[in-house]
Amino acid sequence: MTEESSGPVPWITPSGRYARVLGRAVDIALALAVLVAAYEYAGAYDLLLGALMALALLARRKRPVTVMTVVMALALVQFLLHDPSADPPPAHAPAAYDVAVLFAMMSVVHHSRIPWMPYAAGGAVLLATGAASAGAPFLGVEGFGSESLLVFWGLALTVWLTAFALHTRRLYAESQAARARHAEREQEQRVRLAAARERAEIARELHDVVAHSLAVMILQADGAGAVLRTSPDLAESALKTIAATGRDAIDDMHRVVRVLREGQPGSAGAGEDRRLVTLDEIEVVADRARSAGLTVDLSVDVGEGRLSPAEEMTAFRIVQECLTNTLRHAGSGAGVGIRVREEDGTLLIDVTDDGAGALAGRAVAGASGGNGLVGMRERVELAGGAFEAGPRLGSGWQVRASIPVRTKTPVTTKTPAATKAPVTTKTSVRTER
Repeated sequence: MTEESSGPVPWITPSGRYARVLGRAVDIALALAVLVAAYEYAGAYDLLLGALMALALLARRKRPVTVMTVVMALALVQFLLHDPSADPPPAHAPAAYDVAVLFAMMSVVHHSRIPWMPYAAGGAVLLATGAASAGAPFLGVEGFGSESLLVFWGLALTVWLTAFALHTRRLYAESQAARARHAEREQEQRVRLAAARERAEIARELHDVVAHSLAVMILQADGAGAVLRTSPDLAESALKTIAATGRDAIDDMHRVVRVLREGQPGSAGAGEDRRLVTLDEIEVVADRARSAGLTVDLSVDVGEGRLSPAEEMTAFRIVQECLTNTLRHAGSGAGVGIRVREEDGTLLIDVTDDGAGALAGRAVAGASGGNGLVGMRERVELAGGAFEAGPRLGSGWQVRASIPVRTKTPVTTKTPAATKAPVTTKTSVRTER
């Protein structure tokens, strides 16, 4: 059995080069102790058996079970060679160098990775010494008596308990170290996931800001160029819209860049540095879309204070992205219907366009490869809602989203007047151009 490397354990297993040098020094000291003990005996085979035991102990860390097997086999040969009638006997049994058996057992108990191996090693030593004390009369081998057996058993139990205590402490320390490494890996994974979520959120914000603003600005610039000589007033209005859209886009870009430079992924500061938009701003992007040539029919029917800032942001971004896609793929002259309402604790968003009369297949070809639909779907799914998008029958495109509303508990104060009903905002404007 090969000892597996488990890493440094405090106060039990020193780490680094010092641990290797110290371990080798201990192995050599144990081997020398066995060899010196064998040298004191005058038997013809005592020194040889002791030297072989000492040599085997040098490999006790890498092959503890093999070393114990070899040492016990040599002890058996020592026992069989023992002849009390001879002077001196070929080998003495028991002898002081039999302490090699205890050292081998200690190595198995301390370094074993198999749960039952320490008990097997201790039981093997106790059974072997018990058999040796009884002897083998049928082979003419005498035992060494019960007194020596009790001494040897006492030593074996003491060594086994000490080694097992160290073994248990080592396993506990290793389990604590493994748990700490596991917790560190989990923390790193959480940080990576938070960073990935933050990157996805920033990517959605960048797409919403850049795509919508550029679409409006490009169409307004084209329109201004077309009427610059014939209708300077319309050209001036278009240029003002371009400037206002550009300023808003720059403000949003500054906030996103500030998050990238200073904000930590998943931190509160990163979220606080974002511009919070409300449903009221849907009318702003609708007006810009109208000025770019779209016919917009907008209806917002949501009670005041019914939505959280995150839900209002999601609704605004979906409507903004739908208008951007209509401008990009259908162009000016398309009609868009926007319905935002809250029913039974669910925010419903329905945006349809007629594609300016183009076939639905044309819209599919233009929109299938972009990131807008992916971003809208991610926003809705993060809010726990459902999202659908696809071509309409004939021409145009439709987007539908439903988001569960986390209704906020209204704060009421007691006044003499009756409690007012929630304020509902409705806007329905249709502008032809």
